[in-house]
Amino acid sequence: MPGGKEFAARQGLDYEEIDVGFDPDKRADMVQRAGGLRTVPQIFIHGRHVGGYDELAALEREGKLNDWLANMLERLPWESWLRPHSHE
Repeated sequence: MPGGKEFAARQGLDYEEIDVGFDPDKRADMVQRAGGLRTVPQIFIHGRHVGGYDELAALEREGKLNDWLANMLERLPWESWLRPHSHE
């Protein structure tokens, strides 16, 4: 099954992968930023939580991802990013 990294590569999106598997502080940060969700990957676009890969793929499937990315680019600074989190 494809994941967030493969999706980002197909779309030509830059991303930062943060391994939360062995770092309790990073995991706690991810859980807090993801509204309590603990599964990985958790994907953030421009600092905004998308959900997991299924939610990201649904945005693309429904034709909403490009508009969503464009709207986010207008509203947020360039320091924000697409941030999939690695599997344990």
